[in-house]
Amino acid sequence: MSASLDQMPEVPQEQDYALDRKVVASILDALEAGDRDALMANMVPLHAADIADILEQIGGGDRERLIRLYGAEFEGEILSELDESIREEVIGVLKPDVLADAVRELETDDVVDLIEDLEEPQQEAILDALEDTDRAAVEASLSFPEYSAGRLMQREVAMTPEHWTVGEAIDYIRASEDLPEQFYHLILVDPRLHPVGNVTLGRMLGAPRDMALRDLIEDVFQIIPAIQPESEVAYAFNQYHLISAPVVDEEGRLVGQITIDDAMAVLDEEHDEDILRLAGVNEESSLSDNVMDTTKRRLPWLAVNLVTSILASLVIAQFDVAIAQIVALAVLMPIVASMGGNAGTQSLTVAVRAMATKDLTASNLMRVIWREVAVGLINGVVFAVVMGIVGVIWFGSPGLGLVIAVAMVINLVVAGLAGTVIPVALEKVGIDPALASGAFVTTVTDVVGFFAFLGLAVVVLL
Repeated sequence: MSASLDQMPEVPQEQDYALDRKVVASILDALEAGDRDALMANMVPLHAADIADILEQIGGGDRERLIRLYGAEFEGEILSELDESIREEVIGVLKPDVLADAVRELETDDVVDLIEDLEEPQQEAILDALEDTDRAAVEASLSFPEYSAGRLMQREVAMTPEHWTVGEAIDYIRASEDLPEQFYHLILVDPRLHPVGNVTLGRMLGAPRDMALRDLIEDVFQIIPAIQPESEVAYAFNQYHLISAPVVDEEGRLVGQITIDDAMAVLDEEHDEDILRLAGVNEESSLSDNVMDTTKRRLPWLAVNLVTSILASLVIAQFDVAIAQIVALAVLMPIVASMGGNAGTQSLTVAVRAMATKDLTASNLMRVIWREVAVGLINGVVFAVVMGIVGVIWFGSPGLGLVIAVAMVINLVVAGLAGTVIPVALEKVGIDPALASGAFVTTVTDVVGFFAFLGLAVVVLL
């Protein structure tokens, strides 16, 4: 038994999927020496996604040297894996013939994703590299609105008439040269090219040749309109556990398909954008950005934060006399505001995430609001007791302990309410809640926290 266990392959650990620092160092050494053989020895075993990661993580000068030394081995899959922030730069360095060969390897959806954000001269260079049929398919996809299913789909589909048998479908697949490189379903269509069902390859291959394909149709079948936003497409794939889905035009005719890898990429991008927006960071930011680009993207949101901070300071200024008489107020009031800000951020994060996954709806909104308020109340009472004791022990003033305890309860309750209501309200008026909620929630908790604490101090202590 122990011998068989010894022969079992080692299970990869999580860190095994990260780039090997020794490999990266060897690649940089090869670049420094201009040694193409050493570079190829290190690059050939790598997946396209790993090569893309290396290009993203090294500096601009090393990136250009690597691309030029790698030469004709540069694959189209690397381009599709690259972060958009450096993709245009990489395309500009590639030789025209290398770029043409790389682009021809890609499916139409990958080509669309590759060129839609490029400048017109680079778009034309890539389109010119395609065969006429592929170029027409890419241009047709580009005619759909940005961030729509029509931009996300691939034109290559495996479709058969709905009246065919399993045997006819298998013979067609074996003989056809125009099928996608990878596919999971056969799409059954009626004579007007309207999709009527999906048949998985597994069920088809396990069925007799004379069985009708319509008898193997899957129960779950979603048709995606070409103009549907890609965020809705990603939600449908996640919600209904889809592997692929047909895309139709305004007349319901099949024009392409979307596969799970593209849908999950959109979902991943949506999550990344929400995280960055909650922090007030532009969703286009990346580690490869230079200092000036990063500064320009962050400066506006820091300016917004400055304005909201000034608003909170104006509240403090109304109680300058009280602060001058009781210095302990200046020591303790940041605690009230900080606790409220953190509690509000917790509620806000939960609300924005629930809205993104469509779990927060009109039917459960009030229940969620009351839950967050109740959580704020309970947490407020707990920390009110703690801070009340701290106020008495630290400053020897029961009145001060009472003031900070009550202010703590008020601010945490308001934080729970604001963290849920503000993102919902912003979405109602057409403002992205992930982008704008943080500034509003922080302002509310700061203003309420300072006003409650200092106002109560004036009433109770003066």
